Amino acid sequence: MERSKQKQLNQSEMQAANTNDGSVNGHFEGMVKMTNRTGGPQGVPGETNSQSSSVMESWREERTRSVEDNEMSLPSLAAAYTTILRGLGEDPQRQGLLKTPWRAATAMQFFTKGYQEKIIDVLNDAIFDEDHDEMVIVKDIDMFSMCEHHLVPIFGRVHIGYLPNKRVLGLSKLARIVEIYSRRLQVQERLTKQIAVAITEALQPAGVGVVVEATHMCMVMRGVQKMNSKTVTSTMLGVFREDPKTRDEFLTLIRS
Repeated sequence: MERSKQKQLNQSEMQAANTNDGSVNGHFEGMVKMTNRTGGPQGVPGETNSQSSSVMESWREERTRSVEDNEMSLPSLAAAYTTILRGLGEDPQRQGLLKTPWRAATAMQFFTKGYQEKIIDVLNDAIFDEDHDEMVIVKDIDMFSMCEHHLVPIFGRVHIGYLPNKRVLGLSKLARIVEIYSRRLQVQERLTKQIAVAITEALQPAGVGVVVEATHMCMVMRGVQKMNSKTVTSTMLGVFREDPKTRDEFLTLIRS
């Protein structure tokens, strides 16, 4: 009997390990390991070009939820919110809460609608050949996200700059990239890198810089309760990381 239980336990542990090795927060591990801090591809020594290309192109296929999924999952999400209300000591049947589970479920689907979108769908018709070799900056892009640890809001601003290499991106598409990645369960560090990597892969520019300034309600409403705290993260790729003058120019312009 003891040997049988131990065998079942070992099999469960092996299955959990395989699941964790293959994905991170619902995304393939290759997506997270796409670039390192210097902007170059991270890979195993001796990795073939086709393997690197596959990893670099994985962003094109990223979509983990559809509109149909929303419709199918809405009743179970609403039921979960009903359970939460009861767990909080509330009566889900009282007048003010009758429709709250459905409203909350619909709202959560909207807060995380970035899972329904793919970058390639947004950028396909908005990349233009242009002989422009000076910095392009879009700053003060409003950003709303959800902390994946506490499911409370993160909000702030995103500043994006890139140095074109014969191709430019429609300006509004930079804001759309922010929207796609921010409307998910996030940590700010990963959000910052995902924005920079997506722009790098789409345009192959000389460099990309992304700075995110945000307030985390998990630090304001709970925990340390620091009302005025802000978190600032940055990702610098290409010349923005390698050339101090380029980086300084970007940082100066977004502060002006």
